[in-house]
Amino acid sequence: MSEKRYSAMTPHELQQEIAQLSEKARKAEQMGMVNEFAVLERKAVMAKAYLLDPDDFKPGSIYAIDGAPGSYFKVEYLNGVFAWGYRLDGNGNEEALPISMLKEGKN
Repeated sequence: MSEKRYSAMTPHELQQEIAQLSEKARKAEQMGMVNEFAVLERKAVMAKAYLLDPDDFKPGSIYAIDGAPGSYFKVEYLNGVFAWGYRLDGNGNEEALPISMLKEGKN
């Protein structure tokens, strides 16, 4: 069975995928499998991005970064479910974050 891309999944399929990934991540964390946990957690973040509307995220806006307390991200532009920009507390290098990592913050 081939993996279905998140972009091809329905919202219901995405929610099921997120639930399965979260459960697997929880088990990996309990078993001390740190790398496996991180991979599964990242996949869930990506799946969540496809449940959001990129139009809700505006270039020039500043958002808090989920999972990085005190860090903020300024969006320069969007490409699909990725926001490109830079961290206000970072080195100024451009990076892309899934929109699911951005939370209403400093606007």
